[in-house]
Amino acid sequence: MILLLSAVIAVLFGAGTFLVLKTDLLRVVVGMVLISHAANLTLMASGLTRGKAPIYPLPEEEVSDPLVQAMTLTALVIGFGVTALLLGLAYRVYTSHFAVDFDRLAAEEARREAELEREEVSV
Repeated sequence: MILLLSAVIAVLFGAGTFLVLKTDLLRVVVGMVLISHAANLTLMASGLTRGKAPIYPLPEEEVSDPLVQAMTLTALVIGFGVTALLLGLAYRVYTSHFAVDFDRLAAEEARREAELEREEVSV
């Protein structure tokens, strides 16, 4: 089971890293989400202990660690917030430039800077 979980985490990290290195803004966002989920799985796997639910009154048997679960839940909420922010920024970039490709955005920005320099020189 641990080997399967490790393989899933490795695939998620690899796929997320691959997507972050792409030039499309939406693929970068999806890559960040995959890396976030892989980090959450890593955190859960690090505190993987089998036992009863950590509910008071605690039984005499071994219980699972509630701190790892709380940290993962917090990381998930923060990850969803970051994902919403990134999607909002991507939408704003698309509505203002009608493109989400980094190469096209960089070319458009260079063209605008060249126009501004020409206007400053002519004035």
